[in-house]
Amino acid sequence: MNDFANIFGGEPDVTAAARGRVNLLGEHTDYNEGYVLPTAIPQQTEVALRVSKNKLFEIYSANLEQITRFTLEEPPQAHFAQYIYGCIKEAAHYGARIPPLQIHIRSEVPIEVGLSSSAALEVATLRALRQLLHLDIDDVELAKVAQRAEIEYAGVNCGILDQMASSLLEIGSMLFLDTRTLNRELLPLPSRSEILVIDSGVPRSLASSKYNERRAECEEAARRLGIRALRDVTDLRALESLPQPLRRRAHHIVCENARVLHAIQSTSAAEFGQLMNASHESLRDDYEVSITALDRLVALLQTEPSVYGAKLTGAGFGGACVALCRAGEATGVASNVLTKYKKGGHEGLLLVPTAV
Repeated sequence: MNDFANIFGGEPDVTAAARGRVNLLGEHTDYNEGYVLPTAIPQQTEVALRVSKNKLFEIYSANLEQITRFTLEEPPQAHFAQYIYGCIKEAAHYGARIPPLQIHIRSEVPIEVGLSSSAALEVATLRALRQLLHLDIDDVELAKVAQRAEIEYAGVNCGILDQMASSLLEIGSMLFLDTRTLNRELLPLPSRSEILVIDSGVPRSLASSKYNERRAECEEAARRLGIRALRDVTDLRALESLPQPLRRRAHHIVCENARVLHAIQSTSAAEFGQLMNASHESLRDDYEVSITALDRLVALLQTEPSVYGAKLTGAGFGGACVALCRAGEATGVASNVLTKYKKGGHEGLLLVPTAV
């Protein structure tokens, strides 16, 4: 066994957890100060910790079966530990003295498929620190701290979507979030529907580099238009002055924001699904972050009678697809789709509704 007691010889002082998320609409809009609509998934990351009698911080990853040690002055080299180190450093800004800690992490959230495994790790870590150190941080501030930790210490120039979703969402709800103002509302999923998530089996090998490229393109488009962010475009005709591919990138962002705003207006499951289908088409053609395997998987999902709509989720270039299905029928849909997907030479994996 590689639980806390077996690794560190005792019980933890505190334990906390946070869920992963899947984004239903609002892809790549968060770093354009736009609107997003994620929902939580059953899988979560658990962080257990206690004050150490040693002078070193120790982090053990049960998934990697790896331990790393560090001090606040000498950060860890292991990539997974850098997220936790960032959370510890950021938590120190709230006036608490951070003692050396023994930290145990175990995660059910699939890695590198667009389900926010890093944000779940950050939020779970900060929840545990908040509990242990009695930090005066509410759930929204906690999400901001998590985002800063990822940007400053893990080197990922991310938006606020993932951290807010992991910090605020519970199963069965959607988070409508304005990423500029952080105005937000928890909404129910469309009536008589459920979420299906399938891993395409293709690692997101280009996601990081292309993410940074797309972000730079959006920033350049906004600069040329003389606006703070593409969220401020309300008329598509304003994009006509942009050269390609900036016009296509901006077109996706403007239309994706409109899709989110449409979806929250008491949209039926069928109408919500149509918005998801349109989102995937835009991600494929305008934003160019899809790949053949994702397009194939989405097409198979969209042909199922019990599926209202489907799209890639996350940064793209591999990872997972999400579908909105008729309630109670997601597992059957997944079986049909994965069988056909495999015949085409691909190996997919059902992630939701089945727990890892």
